[in-house]
Amino acid sequence: MQTTLKTAVALALGASCHLHAGAGFAADPAKGYPERPIRFVVGQTPGSSIDTMSRIIATRMSDLLGQQLVVDNRTGAGGLIAGEIVAFAVPDGYTLFSAATASQIIGPHIYKKVLKYDPQKDFAPIGMFAITQNVLVANPKTPFKTVKDLIAYAKANPGKINWGNAGTGFQSHLASVLLTHMAGIDVLHVPYKGAGPLVAGVIAGESQVTIGPAPAWMVHVQSGRARALAMGGEKRSVLWPELPTIIESGVPGYVSDGWGGLMGPRGLPKPLQEKLHAILNKVVSEPAISDALKKVGAEPLTSTAAEFAQRIAKDWKSMGEAIRVSGLKVD
Repeated sequence: MQTTLKTAVALALGASCHLHAGAGFAADPAKGYPERPIRFVVGQTPGSSIDTMSRIIATRMSDLLGQQLVVDNRTGAGGLIAGEIVAFAVPDGYTLFSAATASQIIGPHIYKKVLKYDPQKDFAPIGMFAITQNVLVANPKTPFKTVKDLIAYAKANPGKINWGNAGTGFQSHLASVLLTHMAGIDVLHVPYKGAGPLVAGVIAGESQVTIGPAPAWMVHVQSGRARALAMGGEKRSVLWPELPTIIESGVPGYVSDGWGGLMGPRGLPKPLQEKLHAILNKVVSEPAISDALKKVGAEPLTSTAAEFAQRIAKDWKSMGEAIRVSGLKVD
């Protein structure tokens, strides 16, 4: 019995030491992180605005973290499919979300009946990395050189302009519906299966016009495959200062922009949030990365996690109102 008792005590002490060691590791989850590749979920197709920016950010973050951030494009339902993957992932830092206005604001408003997560409560904001103004573009073979040209043609030819978007629930959809609503014009809204196919459709002339995030369009405008007419910000973009805003061009009060930011699942340990935030800010602040983002139409930005959460809350209210005013059906 004595031997058995001693054995039991030894086992108990061993288990206790093991538990304390485990608790010590859990108290500092950032130590040694990451030990394997990180899944970097993007809610839109390759070639889209957020995908383009994400790949720039992911490449450099991989270098600094010592493990690869593997971009995983999960499209559908305005970014909700990607959002669900991250919202319900284990909060261990190995599943991150390249969140955008579409996935956190527009999609959740449009697909309320199938929304399975709270875009404001089920994620751990880490930080923003860019602001993207939407740009109004046309196929270069169209006669539209200005916003006024476009509006005049649309009013003289109601329903005859094919106006493309990346699909219901995407930023380009809401931006387009809101603009045509405010300009008082009737067009045929043409949904594509993602931003990549949309870009190809406008370049090919299947659709004549669209408005969407500048990063998806800058290279095509610079190459002459598309024509930029105006920007959707309150003020002219520092990236394309020669382009007027849509407000300047005759649609008072029209503003449409977006953002990109890094998130993890709710419950992501604070040390991991802080480590990822520091790495992200370092990456965005590097001249080479900042220049790369600017070249694809994004305006680099750093923020705290709190500022990121505040932007989401602000946009949730303003975008909800825009959807209501635009007449877009909310399911």
